[in-house]
Amino acid sequence: MNISMTNVLFAFGLTLFAGLSTGIGSALAFYTKQTNKKFLSAVLGFSAGVMIYVSMIEIFSEARDSLEIIYGETKGYWITTIAFFMGIALIAIIDKFVPSIENPHEMRDVGDMQDDIKDFELLRMGLFSALAIAIHNFPEGLATFTSALQNNTLGISIAIAIAIHNIPEGIAVSVPIYYATGDRKKAFLYSFFSGLSEPVGAIVGYFILIRFFNDAMFGLIFASVAGIMVYISLDELLPTAEKYGEHHVAIYGLISGMGVMALSLLFFA
Repeated sequence: MNISMTNVLFAFGLTLFAGLSTGIGSALAFYTKQTNKKFLSAVLGFSAGVMIYVSMIEIFSEARDSLEIIYGETKGYWITTIAFFMGIALIAIIDKFVPSIENPHEMRDVGDMQDDIKDFELLRMGLFSALAIAIHNFPEGLATFTSALQNNTLGISIAIAIAIHNIPEGIAVSVPIYYATGDRKKAFLYSFFSGLSEPVGAIVGYFILIRFFNDAMFGLIFASVAGIMVYISLDELLPTAEKYGEHHVAIYGLISGMGVMALSLLFFA
């Protein structure tokens, strides 16, 4: 599999965009008095729809095609399926040992938060959130990067979906740190840098895997990436969407995301 430096730079740029969108969440937290929860719910559901559809319909299929060419139809299908669930196992282990703290119900107005929680506890919560999010974002960076290497359009779709996902993560980091310190710059920087683990994931993945990057390696990584993205959608995006708004708002967003992703794949096939 030939990979040009142009493709590598493009894939890295998409991953950087997705990761640093945590900064958008910070800006929203600082300059928006109230968040439109139904809108956020719909957008998060939309993002989940994009990621689930593209993982099951496009990414898994491409991984299977790649592995079946090398190992044959039956064995290639088996390997693809095992790699898919290995991806789920990987992100589930990360999720187990680094629990996510981003909880929309904890994002309250400054007065309420200062009444309920001491500054030190807020700061600790924000810093721990930054660490947890940074570790969670690492495999997302690899997923975005790998997808963009194979298909630019696919990479753009995934990068946008993950960027949307990262906005509430930025809020989760910046809000408690800001309310604890009163320093917008510090809160923004912690939130901003927590997203840097995505491009770091891309860089590490590239330098470790590039020597072995052939059709077999591509198929294994792509199948694993599909599993990672499905898990993120079901474990993080959809539950967060439902916490922000109504159940049906999240589901309508999910279906809309699937529909838009389906149309984009049809038009750019």
